[in-house]
Amino acid sequence: MRLAFFAGLVVLCVLGLSSTAIGVSDISWGTLLSAEPGGQSMQLLLVSRLPRTFAIVLSGAALGMAGLIMQMIARNRFVEPSTAGTSESASLGVLAITLVAPDASLFSKMVCAASFALAGTTVFLLILRRIPLRSALVVPLLGLILGSVIDSVTTFFAYRFDLLQSLSAWTVGDFSSVLRGRYELLWGAFALTALAYLAADRFTLAGMGEAFATNLGLDYRKVVMLGLVIVSMVTAAVVVTVGMIPFLGMVVPNIVSMAFGDNARRSLPWVALLGAIFVLACDIVGRVVRAPYEIPVGMIAGVLGSALFLVLLRKRAARAS
Repeated sequence: MRLAFFAGLVVLCVLGLSSTAIGVSDISWGTLLSAEPGGQSMQLLLVSRLPRTFAIVLSGAALGMAGLIMQMIARNRFVEPSTAGTSESASLGVLAITLVAPDASLFSKMVCAASFALAGTTVFLLILRRIPLRSALVVPLLGLILGSVIDSVTTFFAYRFDLLQSLSAWTVGDFSSVLRGRYELLWGAFALTALAYLAADRFTLAGMGEAFATNLGLDYRKVVMLGLVIVSMVTAAVVVTVGMIPFLGMVVPNIVSMAFGDNARRSLPWVALLGAIFVLACDIVGRVVRAPYEIPVGMIAGVLGSALFLVLLRKRAARAS
């Protein structure tokens, strides 16, 4: 498994270098090595290409981790920020602070978006407690319904105050506007990913149910609240910086769980690695298919993620039968 993880790191590095080299302006490594430190090619690399690659890797790793935590808290394999109303709540929070304080900093927008995301996710979990669930598919269905309601409210107010164009930037994952100085919030998401790894054993116990975790001496409510705060802040950081990337937090943890089971400590590094690889691959495809134009990563991830989601549904149905 160490060899396989090392191979995954090699793939990540190759995709990262490819992503850095692809773009409208041709940047060859020979040109960079022979260029002056303050030359145009070097400036393009440091200001645009490297920050974009870092943002892609950090977003993929953080959203994969957030999806894994949500699946353990909800005890359902088909839950992630985009199927639980979390991402839509974060967008509503960004819209709210844009209306109240248009000149607010990115950090202030992230805090407001995280607060709304936490509230929306809490509402989702409260609904799950009150509705008897007869099928695992009912849970994501409820999340999609809740997310649609929140998205409708957001769209209404965006239309009312002529902010529909700005709303599209928060709802479609797009890395084309990432520059140095506008993606650093994602390093905070990476720190939260490290915090989640430190608390991985607690999340594993929480995923076994409240009664079982309490019998083992775990403060179930505190662990759940910690997980919700981490998920909300990660989702808010990604939405504020690049927008939504759907299905990532559901597909990647499911693929990893097929190989490693439900042990969060063992799964989290793989979830982070495969999440980063998935987003990098989607970004490269989006920039190559219609070059020199660009397809947003959120659209590519939505198409691939929905296809993989259907495959996972068929496998679950086959196991049930």
